[in-house]
Amino acid sequence: MSQRISPEKIEDYHAHIYYEANTRDVAAELREDIDYKFTVELGRWHDEPIGPHPQSMYQVKFATKEFPRIVPWLMLNRSGLSILVHPNSGDAYQDHATHALWLGDKLKLRLDVLRDLIEKERRAKK
Repeated sequence: MSQRISPEKIEDYHAHIYYEANTRDVAAELREDIDYKFTVELGRWHDEPIGPHPQSMYQVKFATKEFPRIVPWLMLNRSGLSILVHPNSGDAYQDHATHALWLGDKLKLRLDVLRDLIEKERRAKK
């Protein structure tokens, strides 16, 4: 039997809201609603792919206690956008690749880029 991971390892969550040039206004409206309705930290707009993210997006960071409020709201109000929700458990690769959930279309993450970034950070700490 495999070893189970305790949800207590989850420090917080990220939601990555993906958009394209023609849906940026929709993403902006959603961002305003999120900021107004929830206790979150909004990340910068990234109009180009960055890290493992294959298209334009912004990040929304939220506490574990906010999860049962914000995720169901996003399920019902994502306005056709794809959203990746993942925990931050101390294993960035697994959090994005295995422990994530998708709202809308599942995009193919650039996990090779994420693996390279993690390896560079590991080497820099030595």
